[in-house]
Amino acid sequence: MARIRLEDLDGLGEEEEEEEEEEEEEGGAAAARGQLFAHWEAVASAHRCDEAAYEERQYPAGKWACVTKGEPMYEQSISMSFMKLMRYICKENSEGCYLGMTVPVLNEIHLTKEGTELAREVLTAFYLPGAFQQNPPVPMDPEIHITERAPLRVITRVFYGMTTEETILQEISLFWELLGSTDTVLRETYIVAAYENPSIPQRRNEIWFIRRTE
Repeated sequence: MARIRLEDLDGLGEEEEEEEEEEEEEGGAAAARGQLFAHWEAVASAHRCDEAAYEERQYPAGKWACVTKGEPMYEQSISMSFMKLMRYICKENSEGCYLGMTVPVLNEIHLTKEGTELAREVLTAFYLPGAFQQNPPVPMDPEIHITERAPLRVITRVFYGMTTEETILQEISLFWELLGSTDTVLRETYIVAAYENPSIPQRRNEIWFIRRTE
C-alpha cells in the first residue's frame, strides 16, 4: 500500500480546530477531503499498470480501519465513511497523532439476492501503515473498527469515471463477460478500489473480484 506523508496534509488539523459551527465544520471537511484526494493522484501514479484487460494480485494479511454505512446512495455512504477515517488518521485516535494515509481506499460492496442492486451497507477501509500494524491506535469514533483481515487474492480491472451504483453494476457485468463462467471468485461480494480525486471526471478506479479461499 502506498502512503501519503504528513507534510501533504499540512493545515488540515488546524482547519478543523478553528471551526465553531456545524455548517462551517462540514464546509471545512469538504475542503480537507479535496486537499487529501488531490495528493492521492501523485501516489496513485505509482500503482498504474499496463492497460491489460485485467490482472491478478495477492494482498497480505493485516489490520484495517473500517467504517460501515448504509445511506440511501452509495456515494453518500463512502463520503461519510471516508471523512470519519480521515479524522482518525489525522488526530482522533488514542495517540493523538497523524498515522499516515495509505491508498487505495477500499469500498466493499454486496449485491442483493437478485443480483440487480447493491445492498445498502458499504464497508470502507484503509490499510494501517506498517508502524501501527502491531498496536493500532484506538479510534475515538465508536463507528470505526480495527479489523484483522486475512490475505486477499483478487482479480482486478481498471475503469475510469464516476463511481455510482449504476456504474459499479455496469463494471461488474462487463468484468463477468470478460472472465466468462467460473466458480473461483465470489459472486455476492466485490471491492471498489479508489485511487484518485473524485472531482476528476475520468478518475481511475478498480473493480476487484475476490478469489474463493481453498
